[in-house]
Amino acid sequence: MGVVRRTLHWMDDRTGIGAFMKPILDHPVPPGTGWWYIFGTATLTAFLVQVGTGIALSTAYVSSTADAYNSLQFITHDAPFGNLLRGMHSWGASAMVVLIGIHMARTFIMGAYKFPREMNWLTGSVLLLVTLAMAFTGQLLRWDQNAVWSTIVAAEQAGRVPIMGQGLAHFLLAGDTVGGATLSRFFAFHVFFIPALIFLFLGMHLFLVLRNGISEPPKIGRVVDPKTYRAWYHDLLQKRGIQFWPDVAWRDVVGTVLVVVVIGALALIFGPPALDKPPDPTILQAYPRPDFYFLWYFAVLALLPPAAEPFVIVGGPLLLGFLLFILPLVANKGERSPKRRPWAAAVVLGIVMMVGILWLAGEQAKWSPNFAVQPLPASVVGTGNASVTSGAHLFLSKGCAYCHIIAGSGGERGPSLSTVGGRLSENQITVRILNGGNNMPAYSSILTPKEVEDLVTFLHSRK
Repeated sequence: MGVVRRTLHWMDDRTGIGAFMKPILDHPVPPGTGWWYIFGTATLTAFLVQVGTGIALSTAYVSSTADAYNSLQFITHDAPFGNLLRGMHSWGASAMVVLIGIHMARTFIMGAYKFPREMNWLTGSVLLLVTLAMAFTGQLLRWDQNAVWSTIVAAEQAGRVPIMGQGLAHFLLAGDTVGGATLSRFFAFHVFFIPALIFLFLGMHLFLVLRNGISEPPKIGRVVDPKTYRAWYHDLLQKRGIQFWPDVAWRDVVGTVLVVVVIGALALIFGPPALDKPPDPTILQAYPRPDFYFLWYFAVLALLPPAAEPFVIVGGPLLLGFLLFILPLVANKGERSPKRRPWAAAVVLGIVMMVGILWLAGEQAKWSPNFAVQPLPASVVGTGNASVTSGAHLFLSKGCAYCHIIAGSGGERGPSLSTVGGRLSENQITVRILNGGNNMPAYSSILTPKEVEDLVTFLHSRK
């Protein structure tokens, strides 16, 4: 212990770290702060888990279209602790999104965005948005079918923004289509630019928390008046303030340990998300299933009438951003108690219910292709006709089986084709394949005449 003390004393004497940390550890906190106040620290912990596991993963990950998928396979199955690190990185991303949502909900319900903490809320709102951007850019790095098509869908949405939509889509894809430049750009944003923004705004956010103090638990009748609040708050800390370390910080320590343990346990038990098939450019249209924190938005777009999509795609994020940034500017005084502001709890409950219901709809969505469909057994296809057998193989390899079911196998986005040969002639089937239809792409440019013939022969045999 003497060696440790001398070492710490030497470090403090040479760096001045003690003089820097002492005001942070000794700063007083209002009485009554409880477990609801740990979610900011918990979110920070999840972010640090992301940084640590991300650095480890980047030592083996190759950000090129030729090697990204295989490098992830190597990390998952062959690299020491690779499966655990991938799992912690994935579950850590989910934890960060959930925890920052809980933290902002607590802040909103308790009115902690009011004077003098308006900038606390604004920097926190920026951190929420860049956290979502971090989660989105990380999905493409898996470089599988689902990840690539999620990016294409996002680019299509960006392209519908008036005036600058095409420029946004081009910037997002780093070109006119998804390719090596897209992967490099997403990797740079995910690993460098967005983490830098998070560190910047996180530093600002923590500085503001120390400067303005932690908000006291709200109480009925205790209103926020910008003219008198600072003096009242200072007097509260002088008379009843509690020293942050160790009287309050122990809860943050417990929360930090719990976050790391839960993320590690989930990674050990469930592992990382399974990789889908490698990207297939011959599939012209797909409806990917994003990670769970974006799945509710996927359901919104799937349920909307096509004519309403541009308004929601453009207006939804703009409205969300406007409400987040205008809130502390127009409602920075008055009551903070949830009992006097029942609408605040109702808003949070409404958002949670809406997201939950839409998430369930997205999870159960029959309009989503089934990318896990298995080949049709020989007993269903039949083995007496080579053209029929070839057509059955094309039906799966060209993605038709993702959206159409035959004999109980396949997706349910499109109509069942189990008996299509009894409903349509060969000419009608050929026209539909070549020209496409409602929500179905045209395959005339990617199928050879022989492939069209075999596919039509197979489908016409389904009676």
